[in-house]
Amino acid sequence: MISPQVALIYVMVLVSASDSDMTDAEFKTIGDIVTHLPVFSEFEVDNLPSIASSCADMLQAENGLDAAMDLIHKSLPEKLRETAYAVACDVAASDGKASQEELRLLEMLRHKLHVDRLVAAAIERGARARYMPV
Repeated sequence: MISPQVALIYVMVLVSASDSDMTDAEFKTIGDIVTHLPVFSEFEVDNLPSIASSCADMLQAENGLDAAMDLIHKSLPEKLRETAYAVACDVAASDGKASQEELRLLEMLRHKLHVDRLVAAAIERGARARYMPV
């Protein structure tokens, strides 16, 4: 098992890596989330690169995505599952477009974490509104 904070970082890395194009906007969003959300208040930000790297390494293994999703599911308490979906949506929306791969990963994540469809739609709409370009 990993800590809930590490699980949230894995969620964000999964979304960012899903389309094989980890953009600067996505990296910046991940950094902003980790430095500003209360759930990360006790988290040592200097560990972010090594955690992101370990997640990327996991994805390279056979069945890496399934293993990462299972680890995330086991490591997140129920009260943080909507938070996980919200940070995933923020990363997907951060570069102004969500690719088909990112949308598919969000769907898989929603199912794995048992996030209600209507709750997910509200979270998605909020992310879209926050990252709407001028």
